[in-house]
Formats: sequence, C-alpha cells, structure tokens
Amino acid sequence: MEDIVIATNNQGKINDFKAIFKNQHVIVISELIEDFDVEETGATFEENAKLKSEAAAHALNKRVIADDSGLEVFALNGEPGVYSARYAGLGKNDEDNIEKLLTNLEDVQDRRAQFVCVISMSAPNEKTKTFKGTVSGVITTERHGKNGFGYDPIFFVPELNKTMAEITNDEKGKISHRGNAILLLKEYLEGEQHV
Repeated sequence: MEDIVIATNNQGKINDFKAIFKNQHVIVISELIEDFDVEETGATFEENAKLKSEAAAHALNKRVIADDSGLEVFALNGEPGVYSARYAGLGKNDEDNIEKLLTNLEDVQDRRAQFVCVISMSAPNEKTKTFKGTVSGVITTERHGKNGFGYDPIFFVPELNKTMAEITNDEKGKISHRGNAILLLKEYLEGEQHV
C-alpha cells in the first residue's frame, strides 16, 4: 500500500492516524509543503475536509487524506460543531474552548454529545471520497485525564466508564470518531488492492 499523506499540522490528529496506520509510512503534509494552510469556510465537516484534501492533492499532485472533526452537543443545537477548534475565538486554546463549553452547559441537564470526524481522500483526476465516523458520549462537569487533546478531558464514554483523556492512544483508535472513520478508509484502501 502506498504511503499515507495527511493534510494536517495538528499533532493530536497525527498521533491518531499513526496509531491506526501502524504498518504504513504516514507522511505529514508539513514534510512536503511548508506552511500548508487552507481556510475552513465550509458549513459542514465534510465540506471542510474536502477543501483541505482537494487543495493538498492539487498542490502535491498525489493522493492525500484530510479530516475535519469536532464536537456536537445536542442541547446546544450541535455547537460547537465546525467551530470546535475556535469555539472560544481565534487565538484561543483547548482550555479556553473547554471553559466556554462548560459555562454554556452550566444549568443544562441533557449533556449528551458526539464527536464527529469526516475523512476526505482526494487524488488528481479522481472524485473525492469521504468517510464518516462518530462516537457518542456525555459532557462531564469537570476535566478527567491527561491524554488526548481538544475536548477529550470532558468527553465521557459510558461503555468505557472513562473520558477520552483517560484512555490510551490504542484504545482511542478502536472507539473514537477518527478511529471509526479511519477504519472505513482503511477498508476502502484494502478493497482497492484486491481489484
């Protein structure tokens, strides 16, 4: 199977991809293009993922995968959604985003949420394909765990009885939204090999 080129500079995402594609060479776009950045102007995770993978595939003239992902809280009408990384504003960090979300959920009983990930795969002269994964959980009232990134410390997964920040990268790869989307991508790529 060919090298996997991923169009992200997010170290948390890079770790997730590498944990699942253990037996393959994963190339991060920054190794090939300096300062690669695409403005995420899409209204959905799918639109944003496609913007990134198509721009990268065009720039490199090779197959590239990208993802867009985030958290949807049902009681907040799907917020923060596509704005998950910049929920508290540009220039803010994970801590600020968590703080804003916990404040917005202060008096809310229904704390159900889901992480969503859409992976987009683009190649020159090919139609872009997308793969979507989700994982359901509940937003806690305080942080637990030191692993992961983003909203992981407040995203509790009932069947594991832990937050995403309390599990290992390998465990996360098996149950996470990105893990689920990557497995769909992996199945597709393996199917291609047998054609």
